[in-house]
Amino acid sequence: ERKRKILIIVPSSLRKQWKQELLDKFFLPSYILEARTFNVAIKRGKKNPFDHKDIVICSYHFARNKAEFLVGVKWDLVIIDEAHRLRNVYKPSNKIARTLKGVLDGTPKILLTATPLQNSLLELYGLVGFIDEYAFGDMKSFRTQYTRLTNNDTYAELKARLAPICMRTLRRQVLEYIKYTNRIPITQEFIPTPEEESLYEMVSDYLRRENLQALPASQRTLMTLVLRKLLASSTFAIAGALDSLVRK
Repeated sequence: ERKRKILIIVPSSLRKQWKQELLDKFFLPSYILEARTFNVAIKRGKKNPFDHKDIVICSYHFARNKAEFLVGVKWDLVIIDEAHRLRNVYKPSNKIARTLKGVLDGTPKILLTATPLQNSLLELYGLVGFIDEYAFGDMKSFRTQYTRLTNNDTYAELKARLAPICMRTLRRQVLEYIKYTNRIPITQEFIPTPEEESLYEMVSDYLRRENLQALPASQRTLMTLVLRKLLASSTFAIAGALDSLVRK
């Protein structure tokens, strides 16, 4: 579309990768804006370093800290990578997400994430609200309608309302453009020792207790998955987690 006022907000560890990928795959020049380059631009008389001819790339924290400069540019598009970090934008404690939502209000946005929702359907409410806060109305209304997807009609309605906003891209859909390395799974048989098997059974019995003082009820499902994953890895992997539970 020949639009060039583009901002890409990413975790700081991905800034250089985004710059390289844009150049290698699309031949698009970009500019990483961070404290050093920002201060150099200011010293050279640049009123707003975000107002740059190339695609601007910056981190979440930098975007929040320089919000007054970010809002001063009329962006054609803002792309936010690892966007699941914004899923709790409806909570007052998520200051970065709330700041970004405010300064980017009315700006075309694309949120990218490959991380599934984990704890609550309210995370979906948060992400959709970042794009369009009127899509689901207020939180109370969303809770009433969708917190418990007990029948197919409600589920189908939610999918229909998400259709104009949410797009899921599968690996097979991009094979024309990306040459993936073939994955060759190798199955390795593993037989636990009697001691390891005993530990597995004891931890499993503990996690099945009706009342667990060490795990808040709201986090119990997720933490059970985490602990089972550690348990399946090794006794060393779960030792630290068990020690934390003992102290609690």
